[in-house]
Amino acid sequence: MQALKFGEQLDLANPLADSLAARIAVRADCIVPMPLHPARLGQRGHNQSLEIARRLASRLEIPLRPHACARVRDTPPQSALTWKERGKNMRSAFQCSEDFSGKHVAMVDDVMTSGASLNELAIALRRAGAKEISAWVVARTVPHGAD
Repeated sequence: MQALKFGEQLDLANPLADSLAARIAVRADCIVPMPLHPARLGQRGHNQSLEIARRLASRLEIPLRPHACARVRDTPPQSALTWKERGKNMRSAFQCSEDFSGKHVAMVDDVMTSGASLNELAIALRRAGAKEISAWVVARTVPHGAD
């Protein structure tokens, strides 16, 4: 995941998306990748969640909505924060410009740690009318010291 996210090895997105696709049992109406703030996108040069979502949408034949939601606050990286700080850091970080009324929206992210980013994106999607929201992630981390 580090090589995809920070090492610009975008070819890794395909096998990760393929592995995720094999585990998905529900059908969504569309896929929304976790948005990056434009400043972070400029630094990194790519959105790893979008790269994974692009392949996933193709494999599952589900429409991809890459620009339907945006990160409107340039927040510090979640990885630099404690679990308690992560929720506060992400509050009101996202806005959706598309109407998702009555839709089942699948959010795609590379890694879920505390779930704060996914929770805030889900809140924005709910405000945009989504009736059902799923979180599709490639990897899940657990707190240090957790069993």
